[in-house]
Amino acid sequence: MESIPDRHWHHVDGAEAARLLDTDPERGLDEDRAARRLRRFGENVLTGKRGRTDLERFLTQFHQPLVYILIAAGIVTAILGQWVDAGVIFGVVLVNAVVGYFQESKAVRALDSLAADLSVEAEVLRDGRTRRIPAPLVVPGDLVRLRSGDRVPADLRLVSGRELRLDESMLTGESLPVDKNPAPLPPDTVLAERRNMAYAGTLVGSGQGLGLAVATGDRTEIGRISNLIDTAGELETPLTRRIARFSRVLLLAILGLAAAAFVLGVLRRQPLGETFMAAVALAVGAIPEGLPAAVTIILAMGVSRMAGRKAIIRKLPAVETLGGTTVICSDKTGTLTENQMTVQAVFAGGRSYAVSGTGYGPEGSITPAHGPEAHEGSDAALTACLRAGLLCNDATIIVRDGRHLVEGDPTEGALLVSAGKFGLDRDRELAARPRLDELPFESERQSMATLHETPGRDGRTLLLKGAVERVLTCCAEGLTSSGEVGGLDREAVAEAQRAMAAAGLRVLAFARRELPGDARLDPAGTCADMVFLGLQGMMDPPRAEAGAAIAACRRAGIEVKMITGDHALTAEAVGRRLGLGGDRCGDGATCPVMTGREIAGLDDAGLAERVRDVPVFARVTPEQKLRLVTALQRNGEICAMTGDGVNDAPALKRADIGVAMGVTGTEAAKEAADMVLTDDNFATIEAAVEEGRGVFDNLIKFLAWTLPTNAGEGLVILAAVLFGTPLPILPVQILWINMTTAGCLGITLAFEPREPGIMDRPPRRPDRPLLDRAVLRRMAMVSLLLPACAFALFHRELAGGASMEAARTVAVNVFVMVEAFYLLSARSFTRSPLALGLSTNKWVLGGVGAMLVLQLLYSDLPVMHRLFASASMDLGQWAAVAGCGLAVHLLVELDKKLFPGI
Repeated sequence: MESIPDRHWHHVDGAEAARLLDTDPERGLDEDRAARRLRRFGENVLTGKRGRTDLERFLTQFHQPLVYILIAAGIVTAILGQWVDAGVIFGVVLVNAVVGYFQESKAVRALDSLAADLSVEAEVLRDGRTRRIPAPLVVPGDLVRLRSGDRVPADLRLVSGRELRLDESMLTGESLPVDKNPAPLPPDTVLAERRNMAYAGTLVGSGQGLGLAVATGDRTEIGRISNLIDTAGELETPLTRRIARFSRVLLLAILGLAAAAFVLGVLRRQPLGETFMAAVALAVGAIPEGLPAAVTIILAMGVSRMAGRKAIIRKLPAVETLGGTTVICSDKTGTLTENQMTVQAVFAGGRSYAVSGTGYGPEGSITPAHGPEAHEGSDAALTACLRAGLLCNDATIIVRDGRHLVEGDPTEGALLVSAGKFGLDRDRELAARPRLDELPFESERQSMATLHETPGRDGRTLLLKGAVERVLTCCAEGLTSSGEVGGLDREAVAEAQRAMAAAGLRVLAFARRELPGDARLDPAGTCADMVFLGLQGMMDPPRAEAGAAIAACRRAGIEVKMITGDHALTAEAVGRRLGLGGDRCGDGATCPVMTGREIAGLDDAGLAERVRDVPVFARVTPEQKLRLVTALQRNGEICAMTGDGVNDAPALKRADIGVAMGVTGTEAAKEAADMVLTDDNFATIEAAVEEGRGVFDNLIKFLAWTLPTNAGEGLVILAAVLFGTPLPILPVQILWINMTTAGCLGITLAFEPREPGIMDRPPRRPDRPLLDRAVLRRMAMVSLLLPACAFALFHRELAGGASMEAARTVAVNVFVMVEAFYLLSARSFTRSPLALGLSTNKWVLGGVGAMLVLQLLYSDLPVMHRLFASASMDLGQWAAVAGCGLAVHLLVELDKKLFPGI
């Protein structure tokens, strides 16, 4: 069997395709030839590449610098004989690994869901007989029969069809069912416009057809998408990149300080054992044991908050990624629009009318386009036009769970709703004008016709609905606004059609003809002597809240781009209405649009340059969506991508954060995404971005709070080695401080509410460090104040005759008290605790109270004395410790006043 490039199958005619495939166009393949081709080409399934095993994915969770630090801390702690503390540290490591394991492997599940799309049965013609076989057994050259409701089992070159319409939205993004026609097409016809092809995984909406299988398994369009998902690769989020970079720096700093402490001790000729213990104490003190758990909890809190706002997070780091998003690439249908066709304009009797209301609900009205006083007199032509749309119609509006839904073609559903808004009831109209016969819509005729009884007289009425050009050729006269038959002003009709098309509306025309009572519906005579009734223009309208959400994103410095498989004109109209691109797409301005054909003509560098200034992309293929996302990332953008179809899955996976639609989305899209919207609404993305920024703020607040403690503990050990004095705190006491304060104090920052104005600032630059200089400066100040206070009180106690245990207990409580006071300041980098309100985060007050109770137990319980070498403290010692905490707090608040730019 010869082979030709896939892109040319739509270019050859059906007979030539059969010859190239060596298939009998009447009888199909014989069984022997089908068996040989099955062995040659393999089963019609998606293979994908070998994924990592469960064990490999689990072990990978430990392959992070910060986890290395924790494992080292656990080993050192175990060597010191502190088995409980070592168990806690290893427990934190294990919990994080388990969480990461269960939230990974989305690529495997995406491929599985794609393979499920091909797991159907197929009706094939072999040896002249029709057989039903499992779809995996379909081979190239098979003659496949398609019927309404079937899922297409392989890529087919259609050779015949009757009223065949396919839903290709999951593959191309086309919002409406596509009429199919077996006629050959030009070689450069884009995927979404190949009317003579049926692609694997798409659905037959109506009609029937016959097609030759030209590609199976991995060679199908859906197979190519599977390969794109497979090769798109996991992209690290900005958070994971920053944490990894920060962890590496922290690891080197800890090892360097520990080595410096050991070398200093040796140079000062201190006992080798004591020197080694001091170096170990410094390393244990500098390691932030609670950091991974705190990061997980802060992100989990963001997940919980986003779920309350109808955004389900599938991977924890995606929470923070949203906060750093610089550009959102959004699908059109159902995300920026209602996904409900709606008539928005009517032209009848020489008059233009505006239709209010969206969707399939009855809310809305029809009024003259230029105000209620613009037209006077009868609306008989409007009534006739709307009635024709109501009667020449096969759709039904139903109510399910309080929602109005259409059963049938969305376009016809829109016509039912527009008639209802003018007071025409479908049941009453059909009772008065029962349907006698019909000619269903066919792409060759570009029209549909129905025959009805005429009420009040012995006659019948022929109604015609279809493309404007087709209907106008059938009309000799037109209906005036008063309902009289008169001359047809074709120029006025053409002008009305141009105005509707310019607004991105899909336009249908309507006509009628009065016939005698014994007339029959003759296909050859339907297009003659018709009376033109009017036009109805419809579109899937933008969501009311989407425009406000886009404006909010723009204020936040986030660019919004629309990427769709729909027509360029429709996409431009929606982009203009939503204000995409700001002034470039405002009222009266033409919104810049780039088509898939233009994208194909650019290399990667050229696309990266052009993508900056174009807000709308139309007729885009899956590969081109992937290229667009990659081009934006090449420009340094943090890219969020939304989608619902199989065609969106590769780009969803490649994006910094993929956002799938929960209501209309395919399983492949959901599995490839990081976040799923339960309401398919763009406004939810804007809300999620707001939550993401709050999560990132809280994460930075936690780091700014916890790291000075670790640095201070390391510095106090280093000072003791440098001056040759006893250690103010022991390794086991350091572990007590780190684990209890992280659990009681630091975690409370996860519950910190978002600060005002969070969406009025630009997103963080992708190349910006996790902690900027201003935050580092304040952290350095606290890091120095902590050991200074602890060292000073430790030696004051020793000088006053206190025991070593009592002096160390005071030093430990200095660290805890300073952390508690510093926590109040860390709730905001710019505002005081009083300005924030102490009651806005009650968890902080509860955490401080719990920490004080633990420290009282630590200081006074005999069992704690034995475990941690602590001792009781008197009121004077507690007052000194509290004074240190208050002093540090006041200095931090003074720093906020002097340097408010953080």
